[in-house]
Amino acid sequence: MMRSSVYLLAILLGLFTQACQPNDTPKTAKASLSPEDIAASIPPLLDRNPAIRHGKEWDDVQNFYGAQRQAIIANPAAAEPRLHLAELFIQEARVTGEHPHYYPAALQMLDGVLALLPQDNVEALKIGQKDLLFRALSAKASVQLSLHDFSSALVTATRAAEINPYNAQNYGALVDANVELGRYGEAVQMADKMVGLRPDLRSYSRVSYLREIHGDVPGAITAMDMAVKAGLPGQEATAWARLTLGNLYKTYGDWTKAEQQYRMILAERPDYPFAVAALGAVEMQKKNYTLAEEMLKKACAIIPEVAFYEYLAELYKTTGRTAEYQALVPEILKMMQEDMDKGHNMSLELAAVYTDLQPDYDKALQYALAEYEKRPDNIDVNRRLAHIYAARKDLAKAREHLAKAAVTGSKHPELRELKKMLAG
Repeated sequence: MMRSSVYLLAILLGLFTQACQPNDTPKTAKASLSPEDIAASIPPLLDRNPAIRHGKEWDDVQNFYGAQRQAIIANPAAAEPRLHLAELFIQEARVTGEHPHYYPAALQMLDGVLALLPQDNVEALKIGQKDLLFRALSAKASVQLSLHDFSSALVTATRAAEINPYNAQNYGALVDANVELGRYGEAVQMADKMVGLRPDLRSYSRVSYLREIHGDVPGAITAMDMAVKAGLPGQEATAWARLTLGNLYKTYGDWTKAEQQYRMILAERPDYPFAVAALGAVEMQKKNYTLAEEMLKKACAIIPEVAFYEYLAELYKTTGRTAEYQALVPEILKMMQEDMDKGHNMSLELAAVYTDLQPDYDKALQYALAEYEKRPDNIDVNRRLAHIYAARKDLAKAREHLAKAAVTGSKHPELRELKKMLAG
């Protein structure tokens, strides 16, 4: 990997690094703040677990963070280093799982960028300022998606597209927001634009997801394989794409191919925690519970990802280790609450916990309906509601939401199970 910090950012984040010219830098910073005050206001970079430092990668990240931090202290009116830190925080959230720290930190930096840029007349902005505004809005849409604020993400990404309609990555945010809001026709249109502009890992990934949603599982696998091949071996984005490919195989019953993908990830990016946890799930499916527990605990020790703990709780429940199961579920709920306290909407995830992990169908329904109010056309939300109503023996409501969940022609196994359950 090149040692240039700008090149590092482009590789790690896939985001643009076009710098503003000096005369494009906004001049509206608060001059009254001391360097110490400015330094204290900049969110810290959290240490990475040694297992995910990946040699020189972590050194480069730290050096890049330090350079941007010093640039802000030296010139509080400079927007570019704030944007660079926001982009770095977004990537670190993904790598480390420290979402409650990094997503608010990224929003803080992005809102700082937007506050430094005049926005009442975008056309009057200089080229460098307009580019900064676009990049800040596109990055903010990405954070809003991660926080499950899908309606806001759609608004923000749409605004960014009005400034620059030729950026593929921003169309990715528009794909994701439209999918989550159940606007599947619009999502397909945005994906077409994305692929037309830049056929790469990110665009092929969106094509894969849309094909799966519409019931074309072989096509989804083909597109995700193309995404993997478009990435560079060992990079986090490539590992994530291969993980998604493995999960596709797993969801539709091919555990052998799923395991192959997970092991290939670890051959390229050792100790990648999501692959470690996925292999733990594979071993659990094989009923190799001791090995499954070992791998899940290893993943939990690397990053605080709530899904890993849910797998572990499921293992304890399956193997009759009631005390350990009952002790772990409150910890899972505590982790989820910490995320929610930092602005992460987790209603659908809580509905799943209270449906599958610790059955309480009243609470599950409460959370699922809260999400349904926000996005009534999303097939995943409707599938969850169909499941909950079926468990509550409210078959009419279950069938109502099953019909909405099946509107795209999805072949998700849970839909097949629900259809069989409700056939009578």
